Amino acid sequence: MPTIARAGAEALDQLAPLWLELHHHHQAVGGEQLGPYVTDDVSWPLRRKLYAEVLDGGGFLLLARDDAGLAAYAVVAITDAADSLLGDTWRTGARVAEIETLLVLPRARGAGLGSALLDRVDAELAAAGVGDLFIGAVLTNTDAIRLYERRGFRPAWVYMLRLAGAPPLPE
Repeated sequence: MPTIARAGAEALDQLAPLWLELHHHHQAVGGEQLGPYVTDDVSWPLRRKLYAEVLDGGGFLLLARDDAGLAAYAVVAITDAADSLLGDTWRTGARVAEIETLLVLPRARGAGLGSALLDRVDAELAAAGVGDLFIGAVLTNTDAIRLYERRGFRPAWVYMLRLAGAPPLPE
């Protein structure tokens, strides 16, 4: 049975191989039509920096372990609504949360670990008095989007990219 525990910045370096798994998954589901992707050597240091900033700013990290070791994690930022993407459009509480990353390794998918992590995210946010939560997903990551929709998330807006190195769209 997996265990989920809160962790601090001291655990960030453990996340590198898991983040890179997600970075590769984004490339697989997004495909080259979305544009060129940064290398692993660029991606992880930037993501690690973001995670450190989230933790320094009052967010949290959850680690999920199973018999084989670290199997999943979630990083959640908590900010003032006025400083978020939501505050100027929707009525929210004073603080809102964003799931920066929720990852379940392929070997652990389909066993309810993503839902268990989301349950724990909800519990942590309830304890902090935060009721409003958002998350982003690569548009072609349909499995993740289905999970989020089952959990009550709904599409609100779409980010669109136009990257200089992307192949042209077919006409």
